[in-house]
Amino acid sequence: MLQKFDKRNKNLKIYVNGAVVDRHEAKVSVFDSVVQGGDAVWEGLRLYKEGIFCLERHLRRLQDSAHAMAFKDIPTNDEIKAKIVETLNANNMEEDVHIRLTLTRGEKITSGMDPRLNSMGLNLIIVPEYKPPVYDNEKGITLFTSTIRRNSPMHVDSKIHHNNLINNILAKIQANVAGKDAALMLDAYGYASELNGTNLFMVRDGKLYTPHADACLHGITRGLIIELAAETGIACIEKNISLTELYAADGVFCTGTMGELTPIVEIDGRKIARETDIFDRLITAFDGKKEIYCTPIL
Repeated sequence: MLQKFDKRNKNLKIYVNGAVVDRHEAKVSVFDSVVQGGDAVWEGLRLYKEGIFCLERHLRRLQDSAHAMAFKDIPTNDEIKAKIVETLNANNMEEDVHIRLTLTRGEKITSGMDPRLNSMGLNLIIVPEYKPPVYDNEKGITLFTSTIRRNSPMHVDSKIHHNNLINNILAKIQANVAGKDAALMLDAYGYASELNGTNLFMVRDGKLYTPHADACLHGITRGLIIELAAETGIACIEKNISLTELYAADGVFCTGTMGELTPIVEIDGRKIARETDIFDRLITAFDGKKEIYCTPIL
């Protein structure tokens, strides 16, 4: 499912290098660590009319990721929020917006991997775009199981929401070649982990299942769905899930800020059943939390 250019984004204002500038002037140095080695952390945020959804949870994960990467002088949540508001106001944006929030280690004094070369301070980048959820949650999406495995904590811990996304991109390339909407990625043991850009859930016999957050990202929407399942009386179990179990599931769906909740209708050529009761209950509960979990932009 290919995203297309939205004409509303033609004259965007971007926050980068400490200032809000026109999108055509928004640049980072070739010496910035995000260019040199993907040395940055990021979050995807969604702005509804009620405000930015789960902003505090996203900023906590950003802070945790930056700390794990040993970033120095990390801006506070209040400082980041102020810059987000400034950028949204510069664009007169109020809803239907996706925000790509990136924090890089900053510019290096010379090329190299040593973080001690970064002596010029961190670089906060805020890219807001008019972008509704990218998937059709009525039609659903199709998957191809990639040969590219998700990182385990032995390699690059997926608890760090970092910008080095090469394995996700390689997996998406395979899905593109196969003519499918997204890639299903397995962990090192062959169990389902997540999609190339979203988390995974399965319904079977009236219960909800999701992979352990070991090789997959501990997604904000994923965590919220687990909470909503408990609130609505749906048993939710974290377990190792094999491909065979997914093929035979009563329903499978993915979750994420970019697409919210999206049914999966086919995996590797197998049609997947469309369980609707649990999915519809969770969609309703999710929509009901928008006002509660949104941080207003004033």
